[in-house]
Amino acid sequence: MPMLIEREGVTAFTEAVDTFVRLAEDEAPEADHTDLLVSFARFQAEGEGWLAEGRRMGVWLSAVEPVEGLAYDLPRISLVALEFAKFRDGRAFSAATLLRQRYGYAGQIRAVGEVLRDLAKDMVRCGFDSFEPADDSTPEQWAASAFRFRHVYQSAADRRAPAFRERMGEG
Repeated sequence: MPMLIEREGVTAFTEAVDTFVRLAEDEAPEADHTDLLVSFARFQAEGEGWLAEGRRMGVWLSAVEPVEGLAYDLPRISLVALEFAKFRDGRAFSAATLLRQRYGYAGQIRAVGEVLRDLAKDMVRCGFDSFEPADDSTPEQWAASAFRFRHVYQSAADRRAPAFRERMGEG
């Protein structure tokens, strides 16, 4: 099981216990599995029944699956896991921003796949609050990477004022 790092407060990160059980496409949940993480296709096929059983649901979206497909169900979903298929594939950044800004999603957004701490600052700014690092990085290293620089140069889901606005006294 990969390490899970969660954002705690404004600038802290901590190692967390993952309560969500990842189900393979053909795997049935056990009775004691109350928190399930399933693919988008599996959620569409079986999610309604699991929600009716009182389970907390997490949905794993690949880089090619649109977040718009979850819009109706977002109030009932506890976790959206967005996959970084490759280091240079930024579609998960856009998906996280859409979830937070357009859909007002307040649940957990988790970065999975090729998750490297070099992108921690950008992930946090786009709305990610939990991470499965692809390397052996620690929560302390994530915090140092995410908050290395004080200034930002464009707006994002975190609503921090860009440097030019600070210089103009608008920040």
